[in-house]
Amino acid sequence: MKAVSLFTGAGGMDVGFIQAGFDVVWANDIDKDACETYRLNHGDHIHHGSIDDLMPELEALGRAGDIACLFGGPPCQGFSVAGKMDARDPRSKLVWSYMEALKLIRPAAFVMENVKALAMLQKFRAVREGLFKEAHKLGYNVELVVLNSKDFGVPQGRERMFLVGFRDRPNRFRDLIGDHMRPAPKLRDVLLGVGKIGSPTNNRICRAKVTAAASPVMRRSPYAGMLFNGQGRPLNLDGHASTLPASMGGNRTPIIDDAALYDGATPWVEEYHAHLMDGGEPIDWQTVPERLRRLTVDEAIAIQTFPRDYKFAGPQSSVFKQIGNAVPCMLAEAVASVVFKLLSESPSATKRRRRTSDELELEIA
Repeated sequence: MKAVSLFTGAGGMDVGFIQAGFDVVWANDIDKDACETYRLNHGDHIHHGSIDDLMPELEALGRAGDIACLFGGPPCQGFSVAGKMDARDPRSKLVWSYMEALKLIRPAAFVMENVKALAMLQKFRAVREGLFKEAHKLGYNVELVVLNSKDFGVPQGRERMFLVGFRDRPNRFRDLIGDHMRPAPKLRDVLLGVGKIGSPTNNRICRAKVTAAASPVMRRSPYAGMLFNGQGRPLNLDGHASTLPASMGGNRTPIIDDAALYDGATPWVEEYHAHLMDGGEPIDWQTVPERLRRLTVDEAIAIQTFPRDYKFAGPQSSVFKQIGNAVPCMLAEAVASVVFKLLSESPSATKRRRRTSDELELEIA
């Protein structure tokens, strides 16, 4: 089954779709380094540039009539709680570029990925309603789901929405995606599998210094709040990572405790948090022990479940950005596997009846 990938980035979704059985024949991204990363791992079928400038090529793909699936995640900064949350942000308009591509290609199925906020917040209801109505107008039965990557074998809590549509056939995505759920390994086991920091398999080190906050923001958990300067927070080795941001590389890079990871010591942040909760004074910002350091590139790659031998192009800041922007490969594979299964089935002779406007309102809500 042939597939087209939009807003491809480093190719995290593509890895999952390929592992599920799809043949990705065309891809696109506006980031030059991400395109080079994609070429190193998948080939020359990625096209660098704005998707809006490449619509003639997508129209040609549509005329061929053999694309089974269109997938991709339009930039989410305009919808993200970590961004402006502005539906008028120019980047937010790229969801409509995606829908224009859908109109031109008319694949048998499509998958649009984005942040949870787009699926849940009332302020984006009009956007959701527009996406549903456009998809229905093009003949697609659609379902909107929010999935957490840690429920699909990814050692990272990362919630994302998936708008999934099938043309001229029933949509049972929501019923089947649960079959692909599996527990995620502990973060400790994943990081130990990468190799000790500084070893040949874990030598792309982030040099950003870890410094203590002069006025800590306390929460019940030592892994929440703001105990350090910057937005990089310590990771609980016996749990899962928080969402890896595209802004990694500086003081937004998550923090690892090497003594806890390699020697089984009590995590320093837990002891420091207990000290502060008991009324103790914050330490001097420069006296954070050396056992605390930033997550490495190699560890971030493993947390996002990229293949171990996946190659990345560009400077370290760009590589961190590509990793943070990616859809975890194992989550993408779970989504793609359901789509592949449903496309492999013969369309039911009894078509799903078109929903009434009242039913559509309930689904959008």
